[in-house]
Amino acid sequence: LDEPTRGIDVGAKVEIYQLINELTASGHAVLMISSDLPEVLGMSDRVLVMAQGRIAGELPAEEATQDAVMALAVSTSAPREHPAPKNEEEGPRG
Repeated sequence: LDEPTRGIDVGAKVEIYQLINELTASGHAVLMISSDLPEVLGMSDRVLVMAQGRIAGELPAEEATQDAVMALAVSTSAPREHPAPKNEEEGPRG
């Protein structure tokens, strides 16, 4: 589910939460993508944090806090810039 409660009223959120709980109680796995961190922490058995298109880490529910999630989200180093090839550093030839 991609941002299942974004832009909806509180009553509709409750209905979605109930549906998710029913699905998980009956043995179904639910993958939820959300930028609402308190919602994620309140509903998840485990949390996978993605940063720069990659999984930065996985936390079980008992270890998933806002601080832990944010630490994983920002811990991924920025892409390294590759040095220019030797011939480009020297300028055009000709």
